[in-house]
Amino acid sequence: MVRVPNLTRADALSAVRNPLAFIAERWTPTSRTVQRAALSALVMAVVIVVTGGAVRLTGSGLGCPTWPKCTDDSLTATSAMGFHGAIEFGNRMLTYVLCAAVGWAIIAARSQKPWRRGLTRLGWAQFWIVMSNAILGGIVVLVGLNPYTVAAHFLLSTALITVAALLWRRTREGDAAPRPLVGKSVQQLVWFLVAAAVLLIAVGTVVTGAGPHAGDSSEVARMAVSWENVTKLHAVLAWIVVTLTFALWFVLKAVDAPSGPLRRTRDLFLVLLSQGVIGYVQYFTDLPEALVALHMLGSCLVWIGVMRVLLALRERPEVVADLPGPATQSALTRA
Repeated sequence: MVRVPNLTRADALSAVRNPLAFIAERWTPTSRTVQRAALSALVMAVVIVVTGGAVRLTGSGLGCPTWPKCTDDSLTATSAMGFHGAIEFGNRMLTYVLCAAVGWAIIAARSQKPWRRGLTRLGWAQFWIVMSNAILGGIVVLVGLNPYTVAAHFLLSTALITVAALLWRRTREGDAAPRPLVGKSVQQLVWFLVAAAVLLIAVGTVVTGAGPHAGDSSEVARMAVSWENVTKLHAVLAWIVVTLTFALWFVLKAVDAPSGPLRRTRDLFLVLLSQGVIGYVQYFTDLPEALVALHMLGSCLVWIGVMRVLLALRERPEVVADLPGPATQSALTRA
């Protein structure tokens, strides 16, 4: 049994002044632990989007009619508020789980030896996005589920997924300067794919804002656009993304690209096909809630897939310290 050293007054003061540095001095996580911490933050970022969708699809968006309290007189949902209050308050509580996952990612990144400052910064970026989105979520409730604020809420969640996916990738590579694995033309094609995916997601929020699932059983304002027309635009953009993905796979095969970009492109193509099937089925079956929820999950997976394709176009090996060569060693020996 290893004896745990006593905590001195100086240790306590150090922990209060800089708790992250205090933990880092006493804990060194493995690389796998850091990777798992980053992955947990990414998974929770997706979960919070899906559960937020469940709030809207069950008409529970105003289950807690105010914010930051659930009601004017209660911080939590009450039994009188029923199912909708429990759903909305439960989603608010999941924000704390998300914060815990992001916090674990920050602590693990800060404690890794050697300290990789870039990973810690990505972790803190997630934290501030979560805080900003929590405030925006409160504004969404206070303005009665205004569809434009709901769209902004979803887009900020997508920004969180972006940073979380980047952190997860960075934990599995080094800090050397990135080296491209493909040529400029392929990189440009991927950036066209990224731009099309951004438009696809943005127009998807308009489809939601104009569609029938307003988020509450009461009268909620909708975006003043034709839902049919914007849905068709969304479908066209989806086909553009699919076409660009297939073209990218074909080009990568033609130029004999490394297996990494090829695998990521194949994975994205399969996710896009699944998402397309769900999208068309929900459209022709009058938007059943279960399929809409699956489509929201698919939206997150599509964007993660696009990010993985983009990040697979380069490699970042470990930084290797320069060792003295034979001539340098001889000179040091003579000295």
